[in-house]
Order: sequence, then structure tokens, then C-alpha cells
Amino acid sequence: MRTQVAIIGAGPAGLLLGQLLARAGVDNVILEMRSADYVLGRIRAGVLEQGTVETLEEAGVAERLHREGLVHEGIEIAHRGERHRIDFRALVDKAVVVYGQTEVTRDLMDARRAAGATTVYEAEDVAIEGFDGTAPRVRWRHEGRSHELACDFIAGCDGYHGVTRQSVPRTAITAYERVYPFGWLGLLVDQPPVSHELIYVNHDRGFALCSMRSPTRSRYYLQCAADEKVDAWSDARFWTELRARLDPRANEALRTGPSIEKSVAPLRSFVAEPLRFGRLLLAGDAAHIVPPTGAKGLNLAASDVRYLAHGFADWFRRGDARGLDGYSARCLERIWLAERFSWWMTSLLHRFPDTDAFGGRLQDAELALVFRSAASQRSLAENYVGLPFDD
Repeated sequence: MRTQVAIIGAGPAGLLLGQLLARAGVDNVILEMRSADYVLGRIRAGVLEQGTVETLEEAGVAERLHREGLVHEGIEIAHRGERHRIDFRALVDKAVVVYGQTEVTRDLMDARRAAGATTVYEAEDVAIEGFDGTAPRVRWRHEGRSHELACDFIAGCDGYHGVTRQSVPRTAITAYERVYPFGWLGLLVDQPPVSHELIYVNHDRGFALCSMRSPTRSRYYLQCAADEKVDAWSDARFWTELRARLDPRANEALRTGPSIEKSVAPLRSFVAEPLRFGRLLLAGDAAHIVPPTGAKGLNLAASDVRYLAHGFADWFRRGDARGLDGYSARCLERIWLAERFSWWMTSLLHRFPDTDAFGGRLQDAELALVFRSAASQRSLAENYVGLPFDD
């Protein structure tokens, strides 16, 4: 087999890259270790920046998003039993759209299937080679048979534990990482949300988040120990703890029910530098991880893919290498700004085990500044809705 771009990973990053390339006339093949059902079954958040929505429009997969997505023009932050609204529309004249990552993935899968593009699921023992020269190759096994794909470039969209970044010599890559001493326990329930916008909760018992997937399906999170076990949390225990952290108005609106899904997600910040190694380019979680507090994970992946797709299109159409040559530096500038914001939001809203009385009062003061200062609110809003692209 031969293609122009071999994409490793069929999550939203890999699928979005494949769709953008296909629309630009660039041939590509996607390889995914898991099954299509497994990929669709992963529960992830879906707060989309305006730039991400525009990128999905460019990919031709935004029709259902515009029909079913929930436009949010602000968020609320609860502290000491009171809620404070950050009005994105008034502050920066932008909004975000709540549309689950599962739905984004489904739309991209449908578009790829309709286009007849090649996706290989359940690819085993994937290995990449030759990316330090001009003739990269990808090898894998599928249904007991060995396969090989020759290509011009390899795009690593296979996540934090994927093979692409691990194939880079350790001396050629620098990793920056911060692991947080807590996780998020998430619960999905078929009940209406407590509010039409997200509520971020700073509480002495720990952080909480009231989110949603639709007008009838809610997603709630509790800060928990990093090594917390899901089995230790019955639905009843979860609802009791959530109620203890919510303000009275949210408690009154809360509708409980049997969970559809419960899981614990660890929190970490991670960046690999650079993002290009010869004919191998990393994108999405293969290159960076952010704590979910700032809603940046999927949006950063879409940002990487936007720059990467445009760089590939310029290369294959005109032989213009500037987009690919500048890809790593361009993405990393945006990545570190998102890392900073996600770290700041995490520090602002969570309780850390080593926080003493002085640190607690500083957190209170930081929150008070956000609530009282239009400049602080504008900075939060500008970062939350997404910084502008430089193209």
C-alpha cells in the first residue's frame, strides 16, 4: 500500500486531519489500534472554542453540531455558596459550543465512511520507521496478516500512550510534565442539567463541576484522590457528596438518577518538544496533555490539526514547505498559552493537599479579583473561548 500521509490514531485528531486532507485532495490512510466501537465509546468532554467550530466547518462536518450543539455565552463560578457569572459575550463578544467529543467523532467517522477513505481499525503491533529520511513506512498486523504502508509523511495522532512519540529517540525529544495530586470522578446521567451554563465550584471539600451533554443529559465531576477507585463510589455516595459542594440554588435544581457511566480521570500537564522529527509530526494528545479544567484538550488537538492540514496541503499542492517547517514552533506557542491557562484554572478552583491557611487565603483573594475585576474576567473569557489563530 502507498499513501501521501499515514495517520496513526482514529480519535478526533486523526479523523479531523484525515477529513481536512481529503477535502484538500491529499490522500491519507488512518490506522487505529482499537475497534471503531471502542473509539466511539470513550466518554470525553466537548466544550468547543469558536476556532474549533470553524475548523469543523472547514472539514464539512458541522451541520449536526449547529443543529444540536448548545451555545454558551458564559460560565459560572461558585464560591462560598454564591455564584458569579463570567459573561463571554459582553467581555469578548464570543461564545463556546457544548457538543460532546463522542458526537464530533461520530460525525467525522460518518464523513470518512461516506468519502470511501481508508481506515484500518484493530491494527496490531503498529511500528513506524524511516521517518528520519524521505521514505517513511508503517507496518502492522491485522487479522493475522502483516501489512506495510509506504508514505511521504506520518502524522502521530495516537494519544499520550501511542507508538509514534515513543518511536522518537529519547535524545531528540524533551518532555515537560506536572502530575496533579488529585483526579476527577465523573458521572453521566439522563437528567436535565442544573443550569443552562457550566458551573465551576470552588469548595472546602474540593472542586466540583456541573456540565452537560444535552438538554436532557448531564455530566458531573468531583475532585477526588488521584488513586480513587470507581467501585468505591455508589451513585448514592456521589450524589450526597455533590450536594455537599453545590450552592443552594444548584441543589434545588439538581435531579439525580442512576448513572450511565462513572470513571476517574487523573490530571496532568504534559508537553513534548519539538513536534516534528523529519517526516513524523505529532498532534493532539501525542504531543500534549492539559488538565480538563480549562476545556482545552480537544480544542488544542483541533488547533494542531488545522495547522498541520494546511501545511500538508501547501506541500503537496505547491511544494511549499513553510507550513510544515514552522509547524512545531507555531503550535508550541499556542500550546504553552493553553497549558498556562489550564494550570491557572486548576490552581484557582481545586484544593491541594499541601495548601496551608496562607495559601487558602491567597486562593480566596484570586477568586475575589476575578469576581470584581473586569480586566481579570476579560482575560479569563479570552482564554476560555480560545485565542485567535495566526493564519
